[in-house]
Amino acid sequence: MSRYRKYDGGDPLAPPVDIAEALDAIGQDVMAGYSPERAMREFLRRGGDDQAGLDDLARRVAERRRDLLQRHNLDGTMNEVRELLEKAVLEERKQLARDALMDDGDRAFREMRLESLPDSPAAAVTELNDYDWQSREAREAFEQIKDLLGRELLDQRFAGMKQALENATDEDRQAINEMLSDLNELLEKHARGEDTPEDFQEFMAKHGQHFPEDPQDIDELLDTLAQRSAAAQRMLNSMTPEQRAELMQLSAQAFGSPALMEQLDRLDQNLMALRPGEDWGGSEQFGDGDQGLGLGDGTGVLQDLADLDALADQLSQSYGGARLDDVDLDKLARQLGNEAAVDARKLQELEKALRESGAMERGFDGELRLTPKAMRQLGKALLRDVAEKMSGRQGQRDLRQAGAAGDLSGATRPWEFGDTEPWDLPRTMLNGVLRRAGDAGGPLLSIDDVEVAETEARTQAAVALCVDTSFSMAMDGRWVPMKQTALALHTLIGSRFRGDSLELIGFGRHAQTMRIEELTALDARWAKGTNLHHALLLANRHFRKHPNAQPVLLIVTDGEPTSHLESSGEVYFSYPPHPMTVALAVRELDNARRIGAHTTFFRLGEDPGLARFIESMARRVDGSVVAPEAGDLGAAVVGSYLGSRRGGRPGDGGGPGSYGDWFGSRGFWVG
Repeated sequence: MSRYRKYDGGDPLAPPVDIAEALDAIGQDVMAGYSPERAMREFLRRGGDDQAGLDDLARRVAERRRDLLQRHNLDGTMNEVRELLEKAVLEERKQLARDALMDDGDRAFREMRLESLPDSPAAAVTELNDYDWQSREAREAFEQIKDLLGRELLDQRFAGMKQALENATDEDRQAINEMLSDLNELLEKHARGEDTPEDFQEFMAKHGQHFPEDPQDIDELLDTLAQRSAAAQRMLNSMTPEQRAELMQLSAQAFGSPALMEQLDRLDQNLMALRPGEDWGGSEQFGDGDQGLGLGDGTGVLQDLADLDALADQLSQSYGGARLDDVDLDKLARQLGNEAAVDARKLQELEKALRESGAMERGFDGELRLTPKAMRQLGKALLRDVAEKMSGRQGQRDLRQAGAAGDLSGATRPWEFGDTEPWDLPRTMLNGVLRRAGDAGGPLLSIDDVEVAETEARTQAAVALCVDTSFSMAMDGRWVPMKQTALALHTLIGSRFRGDSLELIGFGRHAQTMRIEELTALDARWAKGTNLHHALLLANRHFRKHPNAQPVLLIVTDGEPTSHLESSGEVYFSYPPHPMTVALAVRELDNARRIGAHTTFFRLGEDPGLARFIESMARRVDGSVVAPEAGDLGAAVVGSYLGSRRGGRPGDGGGPGSYGDWFGSRGFWVG
């Protein structure tokens, strides 16, 4: 049997949630030093280009709360009582003036009594409780005060009672008294642990029309009543002492007797005992708005404020184990509309998709981290940005060269077993057509028809990317571009030049080899020191491990070497740089040249002293110097690597005829 639920908004034909934008933003924040968990939380807070975030929803909740407090005041019921009282007194005076048969002394006494009424509406109502009204209209207006107070007091505890009991008869009021008595007996029995499910069912069968929420058991009934009753208490706490005293005095006049107030007091006590966790002692600071709140409406506003407070807490996600599934979509729709609930549901779906996409996983330490799959996706996005910057063809379609083992030579040859070169489709199809024409039939293609595109031989490379991780890189905003550069180069080599071997080396006070996951998750290091000597030692060790590969040395730095590794393994630091520190770095650079390394320095910053030092180091080893802006570092490093792979000058990564231009003319694809 099919089951249906209420449509909850949104586009039923909308595509599944797209996490690409979220993963890109999360990756950027992770490289800036955020944990993946925090980075995901930050994206959900900010939202995306076409997606409202938690901060926007929280702002709207705060604005709604502020509007409720500023737009209303708590004098609604008192104002209604005052108007009815003024009407009753005015009608009575008119009747006294018209009544010629009345004894002059009696008339004078009545007029004096009306003239001497207290200013307080509550005291005036009490004073007139035993007054013998001569005017029918005046008597009806005064009785409306008692009726209004009864309906308002009931509306505080049972939403909708004010309207339901308008023009109620004595029988209706008796039914309400009976319901309150039965309800209190049920709650007291429940408090003693003596009630049964049948007791609840019997009560609902008799009085269920007064509970539109349709509770399914006594606990649901208790929750509904306690929330409303606690809101009524908070409204009372929000009043001034004068307002509270007036209301208490008037309450005794509800329905013309104190019986109703006694039953409601008994109900409040039962609910406080059974649900002590509700906010019974809170209050709100209402403004002087022009919309006065009656007791029932005011209690509803207090409930709305409680809902808004709960939503603000849920949207903050600041408590342990917080999940977006905690956000109550029904409350959000009730307070901000269906559109807000749709936005929140999309965020819930996005969080779930991120956790289930395989992009993040928990390590043995319990910390959330990006998976290799997520790192590949982020690397591809960065590599596309690099390709656009190098080719100057932003927005144009990427071209594919899948399967090429090297650069195409333009020639073709018959396919042989083991070939990995791409098929030459025009030649292959032509061979099939010619064979079929000669044989007068046969299959469309046979293996003998296939020709492959010849490619030039490609030399393997051993690449050492040495990136400065000293405190100045983080201080001057170069930390994230450095990580993006490393990830882009790692992705390029892993996807297009799998025969090459890449070593990532970070050097600050000392140097160390790193996996790409370690480097991208590396927090900023504030220890002073730029140990180029140690980095070059590790780079040369990498080159010696691959004696048949072309060495490519890429050095990204924003400072002169200020530390070196001593024979004891200890790090020596000195600023300004010690001559021994410079000499040891130069010695290892010479060793890299003797190995045959193509060397490129990427100088960040405009320090003239650094520029002179780097230029002299590059000239010594016939290397190159590139001085990119931080945002162009990735394109510069990738271009230099590609230039070295083609046998061009080290660092040839941009300008007409360079390898950077090859990106635009030959196309680029990351598969």
